[in-house]
Amino acid sequence: MTAIVLPRPNRRLPLPLVVGTAAVAWLAAWMLEAPTADWITFTVLGLTHESHLGETLAFLLEDLPKVLLLLTGIVTLVTLIRGFFPPERVRPLLVGRGLVPGSFAAAGVGVITPFCSCSAVPLFIGFVEAGVPLGVTFAFLIASPMVNEVALVMLWGLFGPGIALAYMAAGLTVAIVGGLVIGKLGLERYVEDYVWALQGRPSTAIAIRLTWADRLSDAWAYTRSLVRKLLPYLVIGIGLGALIHGYAPTDLVATLGGRANPFAVPIVVLLAVPMYSNAAGTIPIVQALLGKGLPLGTTLSFMMAVTAISLPEFVILRRVIKLPLLAVFIGVVSTGIIAIGYLFNVLVS
Repeated sequence: MTAIVLPRPNRRLPLPLVVGTAAVAWLAAWMLEAPTADWITFTVLGLTHESHLGETLAFLLEDLPKVLLLLTGIVTLVTLIRGFFPPERVRPLLVGRGLVPGSFAAAGVGVITPFCSCSAVPLFIGFVEAGVPLGVTFAFLIASPMVNEVALVMLWGLFGPGIALAYMAAGLTVAIVGGLVIGKLGLERYVEDYVWALQGRPSTAIAIRLTWADRLSDAWAYTRSLVRKLLPYLVIGIGLGALIHGYAPTDLVATLGGRANPFAVPIVVLLAVPMYSNAAGTIPIVQALLGKGLPLGTTLSFMMAVTAISLPEFVILRRVIKLPLLAVFIGVVSTGIIAIGYLFNVLVS
């Protein structure tokens, strides 16, 4: 690989002042958003805690700024870190390893490199081109959108460390087992021929020297772009969460997704397939479902299914793999998610 290094213009920004002011503003907004939501709902509008509309509106006014604050803060920080781990640096970490250590390494690397499912095709091609085994590649593709650090920090902030660590353990297990199973089945013949033709092709990487001012500016630009892209999904997700929180009868939620229904976990997995969101976008719905008494395992299965086996991802992956491999991928990941859901429902009772 030939590296071409291009200089970047040095922007003189008062970084300590900018970062310090932004941090203070973020913390002030974080502390004020919950009491402000209650004040608007129950004082200004005069609604009551006992009313469905009051609970729905309070949830919406509290969660929308809360999630946006988490996104802007965490994504900016994560993007700064991720700038040191572009895909061309990730691939060498996975080349030359066996299936088992490679799958573990790929799942772990996937956690700290939060690529969404829309990046599946270029990542898949890049990994195959670099000689990364098929099973190891899929372990990364499962872990990266499902168990990224943005979702983990948001889960930690909203629900505490227990649920965040449980979700990480479950997602890593699905990614590692999925990669091992796909690798053992020897399904390389079901990768599209044009992808294999790229293997061994010499490539050129363009390296850009960035100052901290450049990195901060680029991270903030990426964060603004990502928030704009996610905002419609967040509004829809938080709106659904608010409606569930305010209006959905607890008895109905318990009947459909509660422990008494033995098919609750596969039902929520099927419901998640047509949806498209990253893990952060599902958190408001998860918050509402847990508040209504949905078991932890069933709720985590829903969240994992939305991020790992959504219909849009199937369409994207079909561009690089053939239907038999796509079917195996769907079956393996779905089975793993359902098994994790049942397991956590038994362990957390």
